[in-house]
Amino acid sequence: MTKRLDADDPCPARDGFAMPAEWSPHIRTWMCWPCRIETWGGPDGLLRAKQAVARVARAISSFEQVVIAARPLDAAEAKLATSGKAEIYEVPIDDSWARDSGPTFVAASDGRRGAVQWEFNAWGNKYHPWADDAQFAGRVARRSDVRIYQAPLVCEGGAIHTDGEGTLITTEQCLLNANRNPHLDRQQVEERLALFTGARRVIWLGEGFSDDETDGHVDNIACFLAPGRVLVGVPSSRSHPDFAPVMEAIRRLSDTRDAEGRRIEIVEVEQPLKQGTDWRGRPLQASYVNFYLPSGGVVMPAFDDRNDEKARELLASCFPGRDILQILANDIVAGGGGIHCITQQEPE
Repeated sequence: MTKRLDADDPCPARDGFAMPAEWSPHIRTWMCWPCRIETWGGPDGLLRAKQAVARVARAISSFEQVVIAARPLDAAEAKLATSGKAEIYEVPIDDSWARDSGPTFVAASDGRRGAVQWEFNAWGNKYHPWADDAQFAGRVARRSDVRIYQAPLVCEGGAIHTDGEGTLITTEQCLLNANRNPHLDRQQVEERLALFTGARRVIWLGEGFSDDETDGHVDNIACFLAPGRVLVGVPSSRSHPDFAPVMEAIRRLSDTRDAEGRRIEIVEVEQPLKQGTDWRGRPLQASYVNFYLPSGGVVMPAFDDRNDEKARELLASCFPGRDILQILANDIVAGGGGIHCITQQEPE
C-alpha cells in the first residue's frame, strides 16, 4: 500500500527542485544489463536483447558517459559486449529497464541535484521477484551522491514525461490503474507528481492502449520535443488497436494548455507499417516515440520497416544540430519496452 503523504514530508518541489527536460545537458546515462529470462521468452531472446542493449550503449557512449548496472556474475559479459565503452556498476538487479526502476533525477537552479525513488511494484505485480529493482533507484542515487526523496506513489519513469517548464504528461491507464495506486484518486496522484517532479500542470492522455506490459506508458505514445510541442505516434492503420486511443490523446492535447498557458503544437509521426506480435503473441509495441536524447544526439529505434527513414527525417527536423543514430530495436521491444525504456538520464 502506498504510504500517506504528510504536510511536512520532504519533497523536491518544496526544496526548490524540479525534473529537467530530457534535452537538458546530462552527466551520464544509466542502463541495466538484461538478466530476467522470462522477460525475453527464453535464453535466445535474452541473448538477442543483450546484443541490442550493447548496441544502444555503444551508440550513446559517442555522446556521453554510459554506466551499465549489472549483476556481479554478468559484469564481465557486459563489459566485453560494450567493447569497454561503458562503465560497469555491479549491483543486484531483477530486470533491465533503467527508465522504470531507476531514479528520476531532479535539479535546482543553484546547481543542486536530487533523485526521486518512486515506489516500484514490477508494473503492477507482473514479475517476481522485484525487491532489488525496488531498491535500485536509491542505490544509483547514493552512488551519484545526491539526495534521495522517497515518493509515496507507485510510478515508473516511462509513465511520465516533462517539458522542464512545469508541464507533465502521463496516462490514466497507468497511474490511475488499480494495480498501481488503488487508494489514490486523480487529485492525489497529481499532488504527488507536483511535489516530486515540480509539475504545475498534469495532462492526462486517457486509456485503452494495447500495451498490457506497462499499462500504457506515455513514453511509447507521446513525448515533448520542446516546451509547447509534443510528438505523438499515430498508428499506420485505422484497424490498429491503438488508433482510437491515440486520436483521443491528440484531442486532449489539442484542447488543453500547458503550465505556461501555451497551446500545444502536435507533431505526428506515423508508426511502423508492420503490425507484428511479440513472443507472447501480443501486439508488438514498436514506437518511434520511444527514443532517447543523449547530449548532442538522438538515439532512435528502427524496425526494418518502410517508415524507419521517414521517422528518422522527422526527428532530424525536430532536433536540428543533433546527430541522429538509428538502432534496430526489435529485440528490445520483444521484451516489452524500447530504447527510451532502457535508458535513464542523469542531468548536470
